[in-house]
Amino acid sequence: MESAIKKELQISAQKARISIIEGVHAAKAGHPGGSLSCVDILTYLYFKEMNIDPENPQMENRDRFVLSKGHAAPALYGVLVERGFFEKAHIKTLRQIGSILQGHPDMKKIPGVDMSTGSLGQGISAAVGMALSSKHFGSGFNVYTVLGDGEIEEGQVWEAAMFAGNKCLSNLTAFVDYNNLQIDGSVEEVNSPAPIDKKFEAFGWYTITIDGHDFDQIEAALAEAKTVNKPVCIIAKTVKGKGVSYMENAVNWHGAAPNDELAAKALEELNAKLKELEA
Repeated sequence: MESAIKKELQISAQKARISIIEGVHAAKAGHPGGSLSCVDILTYLYFKEMNIDPENPQMENRDRFVLSKGHAAPALYGVLVERGFFEKAHIKTLRQIGSILQGHPDMKKIPGVDMSTGSLGQGISAAVGMALSSKHFGSGFNVYTVLGDGEIEEGQVWEAAMFAGNKCLSNLTAFVDYNNLQIDGSVEEVNSPAPIDKKFEAFGWYTITIDGHDFDQIEAALAEAKTVNKPVCIIAKTVKGKGVSYMENAVNWHGAAPNDELAAKALEELNAKLKELEA
């Protein structure tokens, strides 16, 4: 990847991280940890990979994205803002009555959101349906979804995976945000889904494992995905709370909002990094 393009992606992701903290702090609720871990994946998809148009969010042949781990909505909102789908002023209205930005994505209110999600396991199921529709009607669009590593403990995920493999949905790419922490502790302690790659492969998927914060690896994985006639699962190893020192690899930041002091500390760190990237 050209260094200038990578730098633009890094800047966009950093601005989205700032929005995550601003939104969750203003709401006094939300899920910062898993939002910060998957934001690089979303940034690449919305800025580089997907065929979309912020000026025409309902474009018929657009690629679709489903945030299956819907509680990471602050990450999606931060990326949508940077991509120009709605105004930045909405970020600090997160979870407030009357706001378009609720705790989980709402396709009826938010430009750029293709599926309302939140109940774990249902997002990938909807993505599978979209991919099947595209194949059946020859629409030609691709479908992307992001799941949590804790989410894939849900049985419905594997029903969807079995169907996608059986129907050979090569237009479907699923990322697993593998930050190894969920609400109750580490994924291994709660209910380990490992080996994730072998399970998806058993259902007829092609799998790739990457560093989910490395844009070069994300790009290479998506390019490789286009060369196979199967649905593809990209297992993205990430850091929960990535970019905020006291949130990184800390399970207590799965679903908690920082107070004024900690929000200021997080924003100081994030803005310092942004300034460095923009220099």
